[in-house]
Amino acid sequence: MEFDVSYSLEDEQQFWDELDEIVNNRCETPQLIDNHLKSYLGFVASFQGEYLQSASDWAQCGYLLLNSPLFTTDKTYIRNRLIGRLRTEVSNPVLYLASTILLCDGRQNQETFEVMQAEGLFPRLLEVVGSKKAPEDKECRNRLLDVLYEMSRVQRLRWEDLAAIDDAFILYLFELVEEQAEMEDPYHYVVIRVLLVLNEQYMVSAHAPPPEGENSAAGQEVLTNKVIKILCFKGDVYKTFGENIILLLNRETETSLQLLILKLIYLLCTTSATYEYFYRNDLYVLCDVVIRNLLDLPDDAESLRHTYLRVLYPLLAHTQLRKPPFYKRTELQSLFHTLASIRYNHFEPVDETTTRLVARCRNVPWVVEKKVEEPAPMTTDIEAEKPEEAGRSQHRRRRGREGRGQGSKSMERQMGTLTFSRTKLRIGIAISIRIITI
Repeated sequence: MEFDVSYSLEDEQQFWDELDEIVNNRCETPQLIDNHLKSYLGFVASFQGEYLQSASDWAQCGYLLLNSPLFTTDKTYIRNRLIGRLRTEVSNPVLYLASTILLCDGRQNQETFEVMQAEGLFPRLLEVVGSKKAPEDKECRNRLLDVLYEMSRVQRLRWEDLAAIDDAFILYLFELVEEQAEMEDPYHYVVIRVLLVLNEQYMVSAHAPPPEGENSAAGQEVLTNKVIKILCFKGDVYKTFGENIILLLNRETETSLQLLILKLIYLLCTTSATYEYFYRNDLYVLCDVVIRNLLDLPDDAESLRHTYLRVLYPLLAHTQLRKPPFYKRTELQSLFHTLASIRYNHFEPVDETTTRLVARCRNVPWVVEKKVEEPAPMTTDIEAEKPEEAGRSQHRRRRGREGRGQGSKSMERQMGTLTFSRTKLRIGIAISIRIITI
């Protein structure tokens, strides 16, 4: 890119001062806007190696432009110019800066991402990300992945945008997750959340009609969910992805990210080819996380609670958790009892959906508490006797009871006589002692 003005800077402060001077000009014509925008991009590209050492430094450059008179004079025009840069630029510094500005702008104003989609930028981003495979391309690639994620998170992608995603792109993302993690991104969060949001886009495309005004004519068949497809055929190669989404669910507090993770886990647990995708120990961790989160959710988080319960059923019924040793069966039974009996929002009844989902989970065969069978009553000899023999036996028992009664009375008379004799003996001894004493 041409950069007509040469600068010689002495320190970082001078860099920021010069940049501030470039953008703080109110330009009234498109040509003046183009000139200053060109100077801004060129100046940053020239000194980024010296003064922009972190993602926050780049973001500061972006916000410096977004809050300047140069941008506020004609926001739409500058957005379109930056979109044009992304469409044609190949150098990492300018791609990184343009994508950073649009990312920061889009997070403040969702319309920016909508314009980017309308301008057909999604396939271009797929192409650029797929081509950035060299080590020095990593930062630029991750920033473009951030843009892809935000574009896909805030709106429904068009059919042609999803159709532009090929198997090679999804495979490339899974391969990135399998690479050795680094300190700043130990779980490959930037890559994983793109896979998560694309999975959701496939789900929406398969189950919801196209938006009003979008052409749904011939040629728009239901698209294969390529995220699940790759895991069906090559899940044993990409195990790190499964481990990481469980770890992310364990620490994630943002509801939208939890929902994205749960939706993918749901598909993995309801697709027969991926029932065994997760390692058993990872399933134990996942089960613990689900139990804890269900118990910790606030009363008003009904939607998230329902999603957890919808995921928990196939998790218990289809995965390796269904096999001995039955992990946390007692804790699960306690959880279901709590969810079904507790009263939320000042003793209001549990909502019907929660009740239904809990009942479904607690009826998973291995979760159901087995009742101890009572022993069958023993048959006695008397009960086995014939009627006439039973009658004679009853007569003998009656006579026996009468005999025992008479024997008891006789014993009582004998005991009474013995008691009287003992009393007389004690009186006689007492008299004798008294006489001797006198």
